[in-house]
Amino acid sequence: MSTSSRDLNQPDALEDFTRRTITLDGATPGVSKTVHVTGSGPAVIVMAEMPGISPHVARFARWVRDAGFTVYMPSLFGDDGAVPDEARSAEVFQHACVSAEFRAFAKGNPDGKASPVTQWLRALARFAHEECGGPGVGAIGMCFTGNFALSMTLEESVLAPVLSQPSLPLDEPGQVESPPEELAAVRERLEKDDLTVLAYRFEGDNFCQAERFARYAEVLGDRFDGRVLPDEAANTRDLSPFHQKFVTTPHSVVTVHLVDEEGEPTRRARDEILDFFADRLKV
Repeated sequence: MSTSSRDLNQPDALEDFTRRTITLDGATPGVSKTVHVTGSGPAVIVMAEMPGISPHVARFARWVRDAGFTVYMPSLFGDDGAVPDEARSAEVFQHACVSAEFRAFAKGNPDGKASPVTQWLRALARFAHEECGGPGVGAIGMCFTGNFALSMTLEESVLAPVLSQPSLPLDEPGQVESPPEELAAVRERLEKDDLTVLAYRFEGDNFCQAERFARYAEVLGDRFDGRVLPDEAANTRDLSPFHQKFVTTPHSVVTVHLVDEEGEPTRRARDEILDFFADRLKV
């Protein structure tokens, strides 16, 4: 079945992915997680938005695969392949917000630490690079996982970080989910290796507001390439129950709110991301 012909309102069996249990050191040594792997070529880590690996997230992962990459898509929360419904999605969100792996709120994070799961994700990038070879690894985080791709640049193999509507911390629109010392280390790494962080948001997004991009630009300087899409470019048809209930502004740039038609700003954003991966990761 082609990537474009799948019904995004039906559960995705992920039958063209290999479901693997990968054990790596993280905040807790020897942590095992399910990772869905597909494709060939340099590795790209695709991290799902809330509430998990939906059919839309899987579609984006297949686009990355079809562009010539090996996709590693870790299961971080939610039900893999499920269409996000209202009740279950709210449950997944609430669980993630209190999980020890994530730092969803600034007020609940007095030490200002990045989410502990980012340590495991850096190990995953290193593992994927060893398996796939090539110059390095790409990473894209979306929404809840958006900033994770930035934290992952502290792993030397990560060469192409993409932040799609990074939404943490949820309670402080002008902050980012990285402590000052991490941001300084990331800036140093970006300068040392001449890297750029590519980022996207919709203009009227309530979860990733202009203040957050301004903060990224302040701390990362010209190493941060933040791109803002007009709200009218967002898809408004056939939204999942979760998005209808809880996501009331344009938000999901490369998944639910993407319009897969020629000339559309969201499709152009997708193509820019694929080109970014190709420029950095292909010999």
